[in-house]
Amino acid sequence: MKITKIIAWLLLLCCSLLSVAQEPKIVTIKGRVLENETQLPIEGAGVTVLAFTNQKAASVATNKNGEFNIQIAAGTYHIKIEFISFKPILLENKTIDKDTELGNLALHTDIKLLKAVDVVGEKSSVSLDLDKKTFNVGKDLLSKGGNANDILSNVPSVNVDANGTISLRGNSGVRILINGKPSMISANNGLEQIPASSIEKVEVITNPSAKYEAQGGAGIINIVLKKNSLSGLNASIQAGIGDPTNYNGNVNASFKTEKFNLFSNVGVRFRNLYLKDERLQTTQSNGVKNVLRQNNLNNRRDDAYNFYIGGDYYFDAKNTLTGSFYHSTLILNNKINYHYNYFDGNNTNDSTIYRFEHYKEPKKYNQLELSYVKTFDKKDKSWTTSLRYDFWNDDENQNINQQKLLPTGTPESNLITKNIESSNDIYIQSDYNTKLGENGKFEVGVRSDLRAIKSDYWAIANGIALPQYNNKLSYDENLVSAYVQVGHKIKKWNYLLGLRSELSLIGISDRAGTFNDKKHYIDLFPTLHLVYALQKSTDLQLSYSRRINRPEFWQLNPFGGLSDTRYLTIGNPDLDPTYSNSFELALLKKWDKFTLTPSVYYAHTKNYFQYVLKQTADGFFLNTPINLDKEERYGVEISSTYNPFNWWRLSFNFNYYGFKQQGEFEGKQYGTENQTWTSQLNSKIKLPKNLSIETIFSYRGKFQDIQSINKAVYRLNIALSKDILNEKMTLNLAANNLLNTLIDRRELHTPSYQLQSTAYGLGRVFNATVVYRFNRKKGDKDRLPEEN
Repeated sequence: MKITKIIAWLLLLCCSLLSVAQEPKIVTIKGRVLENETQLPIEGAGVTVLAFTNQKAASVATNKNGEFNIQIAAGTYHIKIEFISFKPILLENKTIDKDTELGNLALHTDIKLLKAVDVVGEKSSVSLDLDKKTFNVGKDLLSKGGNANDILSNVPSVNVDANGTISLRGNSGVRILINGKPSMISANNGLEQIPASSIEKVEVITNPSAKYEAQGGAGIINIVLKKNSLSGLNASIQAGIGDPTNYNGNVNASFKTEKFNLFSNVGVRFRNLYLKDERLQTTQSNGVKNVLRQNNLNNRRDDAYNFYIGGDYYFDAKNTLTGSFYHSTLILNNKINYHYNYFDGNNTNDSTIYRFEHYKEPKKYNQLELSYVKTFDKKDKSWTTSLRYDFWNDDENQNINQQKLLPTGTPESNLITKNIESSNDIYIQSDYNTKLGENGKFEVGVRSDLRAIKSDYWAIANGIALPQYNNKLSYDENLVSAYVQVGHKIKKWNYLLGLRSELSLIGISDRAGTFNDKKHYIDLFPTLHLVYALQKSTDLQLSYSRRINRPEFWQLNPFGGLSDTRYLTIGNPDLDPTYSNSFELALLKKWDKFTLTPSVYYAHTKNYFQYVLKQTADGFFLNTPINLDKEERYGVEISSTYNPFNWWRLSFNFNYYGFKQQGEFEGKQYGTENQTWTSQLNSKIKLPKNLSIETIFSYRGKFQDIQSINKAVYRLNIALSKDILNEKMTLNLAANNLLNTLIDRRELHTPSYQLQSTAYGLGRVFNATVVYRFNRKKGDKDRLPEEN
């Protein structure tokens, strides 16, 4: 009896130990969510796995291909799929004891849900991933009636200054792409030619992989344009009015059948703006102090016209040919008044000069593109080839009259300049992607960028030609590149290893024979992205990339116009490229309502270029870019999204960074070491009766570069939106820079002179727009150019 009890206890103990030792079996549930009518994938649909108690066991959102992947313990569950304005699907009592493929799950439109306030599953305005941040600005309330620069100024960590220069994390060496490809409309400071209404989303990639071009030491900003592909004929019309004067309109239409899809976008804009600048200049020479107080008032009028047309032809389910044409015309017509008041050491106004400039510049940009996409039976295997031809020209005309008002009696002088810039660019790219085994991938591609730019300029003073300003500049930039990258997932590890090679053949020369430089070089650009899954919803990534920053044409062109001869900005044709090694460590943590992405980064740049201001022999100033020795940048960035309620979305970005710059130019040492920070808070609230409110507050701290001190700046933007007529029409009212605090203030101090400048910008900007839709719902997703 005693032995029997002992055996029974031992058996019970063994069973207990076995039950403790057995871990639950983990299985994977996969599937794809589609819209029933169009069979297009639905991004952002919510997929929830429920236990029998209706307690949530796991949940995810579908990616841009409508796909989802959930890992969960084996068992029996209910599975719910839902998306706003669609009837949810509930799969009950599903026994999941092994990896399960649910296949395609089609959601049907539910008209009743269109009127609800609940926004479960609606695509977030901000998407945070380890390799990039995506800002879905297609429905951005604050940029209605604006242009691409207005869109970018609302993107966290991105700054657009008064001259249109774009910087990322405080670094202006950022590459701007349009639909994933380079474009002269961005390389030539022409983003204001792209209306905000034609932009679907903006991707910010701080450490790109080898698949992307190596240009851009600070990273890449990719602007993706809209291309609708809803079935049948559908369209939307937008009209707007603003203060300062801003009349704008846009029509977006598409027609789709089983064999082809035609799309188009036409826009116009007329603006009349007043821009004010002030400058205080103090000089010391032989103990004598002189002061110049300068005031500039620019009445700027610009008329813009653009259209984008194209089509897809579907040979079959696996072969698609796409062709498109984009044209943009921007006509600048500026009248600028310059007032120069000179004061002596006793603060007596001893001289006053008045200068008037009439500036007119028509900018015309054209882009032809043809692309072919082939997919295969094997999933994630594709071949894409694209050919693009860009051609553009600018005709810059200045007519300047100057007269000395104090003392009187000086005759008026006249200065006329003309600069015709033109470019022809050919872009060819081919990419092949395939899977390696179950969890690997292989990508390879080749690319060629061929660019030829001409700048023909002359100047006449009082009827006499100025030989120093009569020249023609020729710039040729031919780039040939190839890349390969391999990725694989091994348990909790995921890596992507890439290598890119770029051959650069660059030549710049002028008619006068002042310079004739050729720069030929080949470079290798390795990249590494390493991801470790700490938990099911927590990933850690370490990334590295080597980058190059070639100077843009406007940074090389020695003729920048003669608007203000006392303060000229010119290019440097001998500017060399910079090279950067960038490292970043990032964490991505996702909860049901909260996403957090903190990161730390470091970049070391050799031969970096920076604008410096130097005084000429006659006391005037020249602003030009030069190469200096090195720059080091480091920082901490925190990005997060939070949905406290299903009708309220918040996103926050904080970036603290420091930099150290040093180098020598013309025997003078330059250097600085400084830190600053930026932050942005975005709130979007969806109220009953189809009313929405969006607010953005942004701040950039004070910082000092190698010469100047830049004061802190902040702004507040607010927008209201109201849907009427069963969401066929949307009314929008936006107020940008509501507190009128977006003022650029700079100071420069040297032993011989001091400069203080203030640029007031546009001031408060108010825009009202109305959008009407034909056969198109507000929540319909635009198909983007890179999607099939």
